[in-house]
Amino acid sequence: MALPNKLKDLLEQADELEEYKACSQYFYKWLGNQFDKQPVGSLIRARAEYIDRLLIKLFHCCNLAHEPELALVAVGGYGRGELHPYSDIDFLLLVSEEPNAELREKIGQFVTLLWDLNLEIGHSVRTIEQVIEQKREDVSFSTSLLESRLIFGNHIEFEKLKQHILQTPVWRSDEFFIAKRQEQDLRHRKCHGTAYNLEPNIKENPGGLRDLQTIIWVAKKHFHAETLEELINHGYLTHEEYQELLECLENLWNIRFALHLAAERSENRLLFDYQPHAAEILGFGSDGKASVERMMKRLFRIMSRVRELNQMLLSYFEQSILPDHRDLPVVELDRSFERIGHQIRVKNPSVFFRRDQLLVLFEHIASNPQITHIYPSTIRTMRQVRRRLLGDLQDYAACRDAFLRLIKHPNGMGRAFTLMHKHGIIAAYLPQWRNIFGQMQFDLFHAYTVDEHTHKLINNIYQYSDKSKVSDFPLCSEIVTRMDKPELLYLAAIFHDIAKGRGGDHSELGAVDALAFAKLHRLPTSDGKLIAWLVENHLLMSVTAQRKDINDPDVINEFASKVKNERQLDYLYCLTVADIRATNDNLWNDWKNTLLRELYLHTQRALRLGLENPMDMRDQIRDKKQQAKQRLINLGYDESHIDLLWSRFKANYFTAFSEQQISWHCEHLLNAQDLSAPSVTVSDCAMHGGTQVFAYSPYTGGLFARLVSVIGSKKAQIQHAQVMTTKDGYVIFSFVVLEVNGEPLSKSRGNGMRRALEQIMQDPKKKIRIKKNRSQRFKDFNIKPKIVLRPHARKDRSLIEIQAVDIPGLLTKIAQVFQRHRLHIHAARITTVGERAEDFFVVSNNDYQALTDEEQVKIHQALRKKLNADNEATTA
Repeated sequence: MALPNKLKDLLEQADELEEYKACSQYFYKWLGNQFDKQPVGSLIRARAEYIDRLLIKLFHCCNLAHEPELALVAVGGYGRGELHPYSDIDFLLLVSEEPNAELREKIGQFVTLLWDLNLEIGHSVRTIEQVIEQKREDVSFSTSLLESRLIFGNHIEFEKLKQHILQTPVWRSDEFFIAKRQEQDLRHRKCHGTAYNLEPNIKENPGGLRDLQTIIWVAKKHFHAETLEELINHGYLTHEEYQELLECLENLWNIRFALHLAAERSENRLLFDYQPHAAEILGFGSDGKASVERMMKRLFRIMSRVRELNQMLLSYFEQSILPDHRDLPVVELDRSFERIGHQIRVKNPSVFFRRDQLLVLFEHIASNPQITHIYPSTIRTMRQVRRRLLGDLQDYAACRDAFLRLIKHPNGMGRAFTLMHKHGIIAAYLPQWRNIFGQMQFDLFHAYTVDEHTHKLINNIYQYSDKSKVSDFPLCSEIVTRMDKPELLYLAAIFHDIAKGRGGDHSELGAVDALAFAKLHRLPTSDGKLIAWLVENHLLMSVTAQRKDINDPDVINEFASKVKNERQLDYLYCLTVADIRATNDNLWNDWKNTLLRELYLHTQRALRLGLENPMDMRDQIRDKKQQAKQRLINLGYDESHIDLLWSRFKANYFTAFSEQQISWHCEHLLNAQDLSAPSVTVSDCAMHGGTQVFAYSPYTGGLFARLVSVIGSKKAQIQHAQVMTTKDGYVIFSFVVLEVNGEPLSKSRGNGMRRALEQIMQDPKKKIRIKKNRSQRFKDFNIKPKIVLRPHARKDRSLIEIQAVDIPGLLTKIAQVFQRHRLHIHAARITTVGERAEDFFVVSNNDYQALTDEEQVKIHQALRKKLNADNEATTA
């Protein structure tokens, strides 16, 4: 579209830097105002035209217009004449020979002016020979030259370059295709192979703009096609697919354009910060999460279509361009299907008139590990059939039989299920799956949409049976190997989050769906009940492990009474481990692994003892003492010294720690020269899933606050904390500490932590500095601090639960409030999920009694005031 005359006049009259800036401000304002009035394609071409005019004007201002051997050449997206509001401007200054000092100075002035105008530019100064040399080494640079155009200057030199590109290609067609395919594969791997990240990259994600451009680049290189439409004549695209690609391109352009306007800079990741504003710009409404959900579902559907078309077309290109991929041997699989190389092909498209054959195709993939992909013509046929379906595949009895065969197949939920998910067949089978396709999750720890999270969960379960990965999760692998019906675990995984986005409790609603599925598929009643129980209770084990004291026999017995039997425990444990791992690539660590494993083993023992004979604390203490003492005696310690030390400890010490931890603590204390002095030890390596920190000191108020401040100042995360007093007035602190990335501390980091803790224990007045470097990315979630005070199982204790944004020093601030109100901290459970902290404290008042009603009110008000003030300061 034509630029407004006023803008042209302003640009023509501009002479000073501020006047050029005023032109740009006017242009961006005009561009934003036109977004809902003009097609996005005309707007991105308008920006390219504006930049052309600006560069030509500045070219004259810097006296470069009269340099006869100089050509200003647009490359890449700018070369195509496509520039989003804040996209980088890539250009080449083509010279006939190396520029002299005078010309270099003029070019430097030109580039500096562009920087002063806050333009993001990518530029180079090259002779034709240098361009050819760089083209040989860099396929990305070679690609950008395919879309080069002259803006201003020496057209003869530019034509020489174009002729050279066409007539003497440095990259052969097959080499170029392989390089672009490898480039795309690497890009997809960086995005974890999925388009369904909650903060997707519009350009780089699978199904993003780069996937569309890759099709165009290969077509230009091999077929010399200037447009996608020419691929119809070459027989690679149908007219319908061409229209679909154009529609997808326009939709991606719209979203990227709106993202730039929302971010006011060059940005390709649709971050949480920008999603509400972008949704409003795009016309999805201004009702917060609902408008964002509508926008994101649209985006994920587009990306899914682009990715499928990209795979299909690149496979067609591969057959045409690479000689090795022609005339591959054909292996017959049955009357309907055959294998060609690593691809499966349907012999006759009419086969899919029998709908169950859509699922039989994936049975063949499960049975033939050589098959990694679906033949492009078969993808095309599947797409056509999928769109013409009346009803759901599960409505057909033959399809239900085929689906059950697939889910029971040893390899059915591996690559076969991944391809079913990728090509929309699972959504065509289960109507509920269509509802969760592209479904956003508005919390701080999920990284993927609901459907992609579920797909990853199923893949994690499948890995339990993968012999090459058994060592990663040996207990899960052992359990799955002995399961009588592992397919029930997969079905529970499919339904565990399938009701998200409907409102209400998704666990309860999903359990209802699971029962309906079991009835429709004529599963035994007991199987349907197990699947439904797993769906309804899929969060039970993770909540118990992370929020409760699993060393407390009462906690174990309560959990065991809910689980009821070892079979359900086995299924629940394997589902929970896979679920947490599928939530976020950074969420799983050895600490969570250890917690869940110990909860499983404790519960297994409780169930074997029998719920009518619950675990007894005295038996537990006796067993631990016996094992820990034997460890210490084997290390050369005197039994009488051990007994003397243990006589100072209360019974709760022996229930709170494992025999390994008890013997490690006592080694340190038995070696101490002066047991009346404070001391600290830090484990050299991981123990119980993290670095263990043990501190011992005469009791002084506020020590807990100082210790957690030191740990926070060292940029480490506390996963768990125990605080208890001895019979003779000393206090024991135990922390499980991890690095921010979830790894245990190195030995040198542990030694630094120990020295810092020793200093603060010896010098309580020493200042501790904590840098406030919290990310602002999640401010739109607006998590309000939640404080709940409850009675504890012990009558002389109270339980305080706090949920808040995990700001730096949060634990210190909480501990300081406790200190001001003279509370004694007996135990603490620290959990960080994404950027949300969920902390639990067992406390008593200054008289070692449960908090009175009046004290509870005061504590609640003080915590709320403190945490609300910090939350507002962090999200402002």
